[in-house]
Amino acid sequence: MQTFAVYVDNKPGVLNRVASLFRRRAFNIESLTVGHTELKGLSRMTIVVDTDERGAKLVEANLYKLLPVRRVDNITRVPTIARDLAMIKVSATGDARTQVMQLVDVYRARIVDVSPETLVIETTGTEDKIDSLLEVLRPYGVIEMVRTGRVEMARGASQAVDVAPTRGIGDGPTRKDSGAVSV
Repeated sequence: MQTFAVYVDNKPGVLNRVASLFRRRAFNIESLTVGHTELKGLSRMTIVVDTDERGAKLVEANLYKLLPVRRVDNITRVPTIARDLAMIKVSATGDARTQVMQLVDVYRARIVDVSPETLVIETTGTEDKIDSLLEVLRPYGVIEMVRTGRVEMARGASQAVDVAPTRGIGDGPTRKDSGAVSV
């Protein structure tokens, strides 16, 4: 697995262009999350792809060919912090409710909705932690689940890189080889 932090202009159609690139190149996206960054007009995609080092170099080179892409960092080999978010709706009545609530505490999750027959649990953590919680909840009856996909960030201090969307029409994207510093 290879993990990329991809900084893109926050414009309509960018997600489609990036996803289409992966489809055309026959790479399977394991996880894709997108959100705003601290810079106005710029979004960050965290993309986890099932490929090797050679494929990762190809992915990175092809991403830079897309005009809305400002910067691509392969963060697979750097120390990172990775988290997923999940909400899990579980059947919980009577004694089962108490048992589910105890499991929620053990996993440091929290209950965000209570109804007479169900509990909705919110949890964050590594994929393994969420998978583990899901397995212990299955015997109670998992009714519904939603997960965000992985978000990942390099640990420690890193040098700031100007990736602000200031490019004019006809200007090319910011490239790593043009002085940009990767994490």
